[in-house]
Amino acid sequence: MMTFVMLTRLVPGAMRSPRELESLEQRVMERIQACCPGIEWLHSYAVLGGHDYVDIFRVPDIEGATRVAALVRAFGHAQTELWPAIPWRDFKSVIRDLSEAAENQTEAG
Repeated sequence: MMTFVMLTRLVPGAMRSPRELESLEQRVMERIQACCPGIEWLHSYAVLGGHDYVDIFRVPDIEGATRVAALVRAFGHAQTELWPAIPWRDFKSVIRDLSEAAENQTEAG
C-alpha cells in the first residue's frame, strides 16, 4: 500500500452555507468508497492557510490515489494537490542505500 497526502481547497461558490459541508463530504466519501476499493482513510484535518483540508490515505497504487483526487475535484467542487509520502524510517533506508551505492561507485571508478 502507498501513502498519499492530499491538500484540498474548495473552489469559490462550492457551497452556499457552511451547513452544506457535511452533506458534501458524505456524498464525496460515498463516491470514493464505491470507486476506490482498498482505500484506507487515515486522517482528515481542517487547516487554516492556503488549503482548507489535509487528508492522509493509503491505496494500493498511484492509480487509486489519482481516482481519489479526481473524485474530490469533480464531486467536491475543489482543487487538489496529491503528494506521495514515505515513512521517515523508510526514507532513511533509501538514503543509506544511495550513500552506499555512491561510495561503491567512487571506489570502483
